[in-house]
Amino acid sequence: MDEQEKSRREDEDLVARAQTGDAVAFDALVMKHSPRLYALVYHMTANHDDTDDLLQDVWAKVYRSIGGFRGQSQFYTWLHSVAANTTVNFVKKRTRRRTLNLDDLDSGILQDKEFIELQAASTPVRDADLGELQKKINEAIQQLTPDHRLVVTMFDIQGMPHADIAKTLRISEGTVRSRLFYAHQQLRTQLAEFAPTNHSTAP
Repeated sequence: MDEQEKSRREDEDLVARAQTGDAVAFDALVMKHSPRLYALVYHMTANHDDTDDLLQDVWAKVYRSIGGFRGQSQFYTWLHSVAANTTVNFVKKRTRRRTLNLDDLDSGILQDKEFIELQAASTPVRDADLGELQKKINEAIQQLTPDHRLVVTMFDIQGMPHADIAKTLRISEGTVRSRLFYAHQQLRTQLAEFAPTNHSTAP
């Protein structure tokens, strides 16, 4: 049994126990899934206090709704759907900009093949100022719309496959790919200053 299957079965057992009112089982679900949920919400909000508040809201919703969870999808998928919807709604309603605090943002976007090729067309990425590039990436991600920021967070930062993102957000895989393509285009545009330039030699 691989780790993914083991984790799925563990969730099924904990959920079944939590549905009978077992508080210890529910706490185990919170402990198991909160770190990944925190990363998802934080990369959407760029604010620790907001993330803490949203996680409390998410788990409160899960606690109230878990009795009606029938296992038609994996608990992991259902849980992330609750977190994603809660966070997107919050970000859309937020009117004032927060101070960016994304020093620990995973540089998953740097694993995007097309992004790497663009940046390394003639100059290796390793020769770039990666610290400054990371900062610009963080800022650029926060300028995306909430829906596009969400798919970038899930795919580039958390490494979720297109199919899992589609199930979590209840959209088609084609929509996932479309949003990722658009978001990556926006990021490339905003990070154009890091693209290699051609230097001509004076005669």
